[in-house]
Amino acid sequence: METGMQAGINDIRKNMAGVIVGKEKVTDYILTAMLASGHVLLEDVPGTGKTLIAKTLAKSVDAQFSRIQFTPDLVPSDVTGIHYYNQKAGEFVLRKGPVFANIVLADEINRATPRTQSSMLECMEERQVTIDDETLKLEEPFVVIATQNPIETAGTFALPEAQLDRFMMKISMGYPDRDGELLMMNRFLSDNPAESIRPVCTKQDIIKMQDESQKVYIHPHLMEYIADIVRMTRELPEAAIGVSPRGTLTMLRAVRAYAYINSRDYVVPEDIRELAVPVLAHRIVLKSGAVMKDNRKAMVEAILDRCPLKTEDWNTQHD
Repeated sequence: METGMQAGINDIRKNMAGVIVGKEKVTDYILTAMLASGHVLLEDVPGTGKTLIAKTLAKSVDAQFSRIQFTPDLVPSDVTGIHYYNQKAGEFVLRKGPVFANIVLADEINRATPRTQSSMLECMEERQVTIDDETLKLEEPFVVIATQNPIETAGTFALPEAQLDRFMMKISMGYPDRDGELLMMNRFLSDNPAESIRPVCTKQDIIKMQDESQKVYIHPHLMEYIADIVRMTRELPEAAIGVSPRGTLTMLRAVRAYAYINSRDYVVPEDIRELAVPVLAHRIVLKSGAVMKDNRKAMVEAILDRCPLKTEDWNTQHD
């Protein structure tokens, strides 16, 4: 099954593959989050293409894009906006901040103070901004792609658990392999391919795909499978807190969107297994003694190995 809208997803994939080498899985994760109305945290060392992949996605969609460079001296009004007094007009006027966009790149989000980081919470969860007691709705689609460097700790502020839970996925870019690195150098020999990217769909197309993706069928046994995986995260001996009910619903939205971008109108078990780590692992809060190891990815993978799944025809839609 591939609709006209889904053809737009493949066009975005082609755009991104022409710039970012060997990161098709990361691209699919980001597209999944976008269609599931979620936000993405890209965590990796500098120079792996985190900012570039966000910019390429933004250029592929005819929508408003903004970039916020997070620094320790950034204040909440720099993100959300402020009312200022216009002497000529004789009244206070709203100057909207960069968060008023469809695709927002929050670059090095862990460099901002917790106060400024928290100013993003309402935007990400409620899709609205409150400025001086005035609440303004953010235009759909609204996607935040945040980046952070996990290695450097000087001058950074770790994202609190409440903020991490607002991200649908936490993804690591990783280094390209040898062939990918050679291909990347050849692509960038004469010019930057990102400069020639043109939009291949509109924001209205994205909104329509978001609606269509959440109509994808999921078998009741697969919903039980998700519930069992989530329950097992709460029983981990190393975990102080397992995945929350918000994480359960997020997983449900994500797997339907993932099936959609793969041209299916039904979810299969592989969708759940594919997304379990990026959607669930960062939601597990470890006990103090287990924090240093931080093997949450391995924990979720071990749960997938242990969690049983009934054999079923997943395309069978029951009334």
